[in-house]
Amino acid sequence: MPELSRRLEVFSESVIRRMTRIANAHGAVNLSQGFPDFDPPEELKRALVNTAEGSIHQYAVTWGAPNFREALAVKQSKLLGIPINPDTEIVVTCGSTEAMMAAMMTVCNPGDKVIVFSPFYENYAADAILSGAEPIYVALKPPSFGFDADELEAAFRQKPKALILCNPSNPTGKVFSREELLIIAGLAEKYDTFVITDEVYEHIVYEPFEHTYFASLPGMFERTLSCSSLSKTYSITGWRLGYLIAPAAIAEGARKIHDFLTVGAAAPLQEAAVTALHFPESYYTDLTRLYSEKRNLFLDGLESLGLKYTVPQGAYYVMVDISEFGASDDVSFCEWMAREVGVAAVPGSSFFREPISHLIRFHFAKRQETLHDALNRLELLRQKADKVAL
Repeated sequence: MPELSRRLEVFSESVIRRMTRIANAHGAVNLSQGFPDFDPPEELKRALVNTAEGSIHQYAVTWGAPNFREALAVKQSKLLGIPINPDTEIVVTCGSTEAMMAAMMTVCNPGDKVIVFSPFYENYAADAILSGAEPIYVALKPPSFGFDADELEAAFRQKPKALILCNPSNPTGKVFSREELLIIAGLAEKYDTFVITDEVYEHIVYEPFEHTYFASLPGMFERTLSCSSLSKTYSITGWRLGYLIAPAAIAEGARKIHDFLTVGAAAPLQEAAVTALHFPESYYTDLTRLYSEKRNLFLDGLESLGLKYTVPQGAYYVMVDISEFGASDDVSFCEWMAREVGVAAVPGSSFFREPISHLIRFHFAKRQETLHDALNRLELLRQKADKVAL
């Protein structure tokens, strides 16, 4: 038999999705893969039922149903302060995962370099590799996870084709300040580099922090491919509705890539999701309040357990320090914790280029009773850890 593609040798399966399988196998509370255990808004569910009973069951326009793109353009134009043309500057994709892959393949040739901040969401390195690009890693320094401007410029001097920016950040919950973004913008302009943003947590930001859309910065719309999705904002991760917003010439290229990757996102789901895109401003205020309450509940629980953590500024993840347990392998620790303690997390090493093995990631996009259950189980963490050699 001929050998398989060599690109398979340089990245592994998703550690996050693997931890979900382990959680399911052991009946653990799944605080690993970031999806809610509560339903989307009732209005959105009713819209889906009504759509299912209607006649929209065939292909939509490849790059997105017109009414979906129009509603999205109105919403995002207001947020960015830039008029977005729904006919030429939007590509609707199968989740932000496809949006990021399409963005990467649109701007990168094999052999190009791409800047990736570390820690990073695990898909980014794989996206670069699948595009034939080489990642250049720039460290975000804990506990604030800021970057060193000189180190970043050293990466830009290698003439990368693009920089990937996740803001708010998965896994750390960092929200990049406007000042930090302006530094990135200045370097992107100086070295003529694209910026690919992942902004899926754009509406989950905690006071006093604020989200700044990179494309809204002076002169940046022209070189930015803004990727996001409806998954986190409306609690519909299974609907797989994402999008890419970019200047018309870039979006036209992304449409070609998207067409041959997936043809198009599900037409009935786009139709139903138009309802969500028309939600009033109060929906997003309530969403922030909801996640602020969940964050406070979970962090208070970690505090009472004496566990060390970094306070997230946005998104719904928290990095926890497991140094006290003396575990030399965070992957084995997370597998043991799911099996013996009944709570699943993601080993931090899957997010870092650096040799990090003392951090794990929990998420708190769960009902209050689920978070209480997880915290109650974690009360046994030290007791059980003392009985085994980690």
